[in-house]
Amino acid sequence: MEISTMSQAMQLHAQTLKSPNYPQRNLSKIFTFSALSPSGDLSYAQSLLTHSLLTLTQSNSYYHNTLIRAFSNCPNPTQSISLFLSFLNNPTRILSPWPDNFTFPFLFKSCSRLKMTQLGKQLHGSVLKSGFGSDLYVLNSIIHFYGNSGESGCAWKVFDEMPVRDVVSWTAMIDGLVDDNRPVEAIRLFDRMVAEGDVRVNEATVVSVLRACAETGALGVGKRVHGIVEEMGIGEKDNVRTALIDMYAKCGCIDRARRVFDEIEGKCDVFAWTAMIKALASHGQCEEAIEFFDKMVELKVKPDGKTMTAVLSACRNAGLVYEGCEYFSSIWEKYGIKPSIQHYGCMVDLLARAGHLSEAEELIEKLPFEPDGVMWRTLIWACKIHGDTDKGERLMEKIELLDTDEHDSGSYILVGNMYASAGKWQEKARVRDLMNQKRLSKPPGNSKIEVNGGIHEFTMGDSSHPEATDIFVKLDEIKEKLREEGYNPKVSEVLLEMDDEDKASQLWHHSEKLALAYGLIRTRPGTTIRVVKNLRSCEDCHEVMKLISKIYNREIIVRDRIRFHYFVNGTCSCKDYW
Repeated sequence: MEISTMSQAMQLHAQTLKSPNYPQRNLSKIFTFSALSPSGDLSYAQSLLTHSLLTLTQSNSYYHNTLIRAFSNCPNPTQSISLFLSFLNNPTRILSPWPDNFTFPFLFKSCSRLKMTQLGKQLHGSVLKSGFGSDLYVLNSIIHFYGNSGESGCAWKVFDEMPVRDVVSWTAMIDGLVDDNRPVEAIRLFDRMVAEGDVRVNEATVVSVLRACAETGALGVGKRVHGIVEEMGIGEKDNVRTALIDMYAKCGCIDRARRVFDEIEGKCDVFAWTAMIKALASHGQCEEAIEFFDKMVELKVKPDGKTMTAVLSACRNAGLVYEGCEYFSSIWEKYGIKPSIQHYGCMVDLLARAGHLSEAEELIEKLPFEPDGVMWRTLIWACKIHGDTDKGERLMEKIELLDTDEHDSGSYILVGNMYASAGKWQEKARVRDLMNQKRLSKPPGNSKIEVNGGIHEFTMGDSSHPEATDIFVKLDEIKEKLREEGYNPKVSEVLLEMDDEDKASQLWHHSEKLALAYGLIRTRPGTTIRVVKNLRSCEDCHEVMKLISKIYNREIIVRDRIRFHYFVNGTCSCKDYW
């Protein structure tokens, strides 16, 4: 009898118990369905095991592992850990076999989902003590756990010491490096995997390395991976297609992203549509992003929460306040999606950027949940942009500086910058002292540029690059050409108490200017230069990029934390609205 519902499972269970010599396979079938089927009942499966009904194979760990596996996939996987510990601590151990190589992977999955890093490390120790330290299945799960837990160094140690690696090992390690903000190393590992040639990549590997390319702007590597995708014939798989769209978009090739999308538009799922809408919005093609959203709805593809965030971002980037409010209202009223903090955050940013400061504040005050520091910082920054220093200083109290999360430097930096803009250097010094006491520091700005297939990364004032001397000579050349065009550094961007000459020097060594200088040195005249930056572009760098695009006759594409900027012949696609 095949089981498809719990009602059928319970009927079979009753029939089995009535039989004088009921077959063990019936109970096994009932147990497996109850534990693993989406239509099952985990509590029922647990009662079968707990009440010793599965008596004929007590020494078999299958039932215990199946239950731990089922709980590891639950919304709250804590029960899988608790169940494992209860089995382990059973004093008689009659019904609890020792954990085996199938037990540990499910436990590491639970630790990963619960962010229980310390417990995972203890389990790693148990693995070694239990003699599974060379088991490929277990080691792969350990790499995945460490990668997901921000412990890519530990994952690398496990990976490096493996006697044998399969495609899962390589992919888990590449994925872990990307998750731990080490995408350049992820690309290098992928290149090593391809060069060694012992293991063939699969679609999961492709998706992972495409994520790394997207993060770094490594267009050359991304194109090479796209070639592998075509060779393997996996270009129509949903996850691969979405990863390709995202990679091309984040590498500054919106036309290529659109081409990938257009090839299979009729087959696109909500994830591909969302990736395309988000891409168009970030590239400043906001009206087209909105048209894509409307077309998606017409084709009966139901948007999800991320889709709504993407279309709200399009409204935000274009300053479309009315349209943004309409789409925001539709999130719950039309699509039945509960608005998230990301949706509210987009609306606060949209209103604040457009100068509707009071409306943005009112929206935050009426939130159905506690607003985070990012929302208040967004509004306070808008107060600075629109010159409403009084409101900005009043709102700074909302951040509750002294109670701010100990790892959150953003609030302190914003408050300090507000004081600096107002010339209140003593108050700024007090904020700096607080940051020093808490050992907080501003995240350094960094910029990446791909040249001849290699990723080059720069930080502010960076002199560690092998070609640093040539880069600084090029910067001097650029500076002279800019002066001839009437360029004056925007020293107001440097919120430090120093003279204007020192401020100008600080501005001139921003990371994106270093990356751009290197791009001008190492690429042919007329070649498009692409730079990826981790922070929002400052006004001075934005102005410099416009001028350089005109002087050197180059198209310059900069991706900052918020959006793309296309600099062509002295103008920017954002129209100075970012």
